[in-house]
Amino acid sequence: MDAYRGFVMFLMMAEVLRLSRVARALPESGFWKFLAWHQSHVEWVGCSLHDMIQPSFSFLVGVALPFSIASRTARGQSQAGMTAHAIGRALLLVLLGVFLRSTGQSVTMTNWTFEDTLSQIGLGYGFLFVLGFRPARDHWIALGVILVGYWALFAAQPLPGTAFDYAKVGVPPVWLESNGLTGFAAHWQKNSNPAWSFDTWFLNLFGREKPFLFNRGGYATLSFIPTLGTMILGLIAGNVVRSAREPRAKLRWLIVAGVVGLAAGWTLGALGIVPVVKRIWTPSWVLFSGGWCFLLLAAFYYVVDVRRQQRWAFPLSVIGVNSIAAYLIAHLFESFIAKALTTHLGTGIFRAFGPAYEPLLHGAATLGVMWLLLFWMYRKKLYLRI
Repeated sequence: MDAYRGFVMFLMMAEVLRLSRVARALPESGFWKFLAWHQSHVEWVGCSLHDMIQPSFSFLVGVALPFSIASRTARGQSQAGMTAHAIGRALLLVLLGVFLRSTGQSVTMTNWTFEDTLSQIGLGYGFLFVLGFRPARDHWIALGVILVGYWALFAAQPLPGTAFDYAKVGVPPVWLESNGLTGFAAHWQKNSNPAWSFDTWFLNLFGREKPFLFNRGGYATLSFIPTLGTMILGLIAGNVVRSAREPRAKLRWLIVAGVVGLAAGWTLGALGIVPVVKRIWTPSWVLFSGGWCFLLLAAFYYVVDVRRQQRWAFPLSVIGVNSIAAYLIAHLFESFIAKALTTHLGTGIFRAFGPAYEPLLHGAATLGVMWLLLFWMYRKKLYLRI
């Protein structure tokens, strides 16, 4: 789990490599174009490697829960005490996510939004914790209710009329031409769906400098509901990994679950029942991304725990055991580290292979400093826990 979590957080931290800038500087290179695409989010329907960061992080919260409950129970903690801790953890995650989304905003502006990964996990964590004490049957039932119920919420809302001005909600005509949905799938169109409608009411309950009209990326508060579905998939996987099954039986279960999830999510999208959209966390996205999460967990479990090939995973584990610290370093200190590097080393050193590669080399140096900070914390046994 630490290696998988470290891999996920590394992908997030590696945004500093600025591969899209390298690709723009080398437009004839298909190699850099491919890498840049996988370091960016798809506009609406589909999935890139970068889109797997948030579902993997959420999935691993669920995977870790059975181990956490067992560990705390073994230390003699009561269920009431664990519940109080879980509620406090959920609240802290929500507020931390709000804070991270507010950094860089005007001091006079209140910016209460809840689409950050930590906020989304926090909003659903209390429900996940309760499910952690329930049998596997209840996990599947809860997952089914979430997927079907969230699908019905979107499917039941009437489509906007022809007079609806998408440009006023941050969806210009050129975007619609390239990424817009038609037919039944239009129920999941950007900034004209039930989750967007909810936020135009809910987020305006908070004091704001300007009324909330839309989220530029289409992200929404209510996505925490299907994100809970992703965490439940992780909870199911965690119970399988922690079970007394033989390692090969665990691997077989994870692989089959992964293939079924991928096939189910893709099929729902291909048939037009519900598109695979990460930004609003559609039910098909829960299944499709969950399928990849099962397969990735199986791969790391096989290599690290079954084959005992742990040495290569050490750099990832350094990140994974301190994932919250890694998240905060990437969001709060990246600019400071990058600026300090140019202040003390200048820019010439990062142009050694030409100006096109300057963002890559500068980003690699920044990423190296962030890892060294986490390595120092690892050596000092300083772990940021919530």
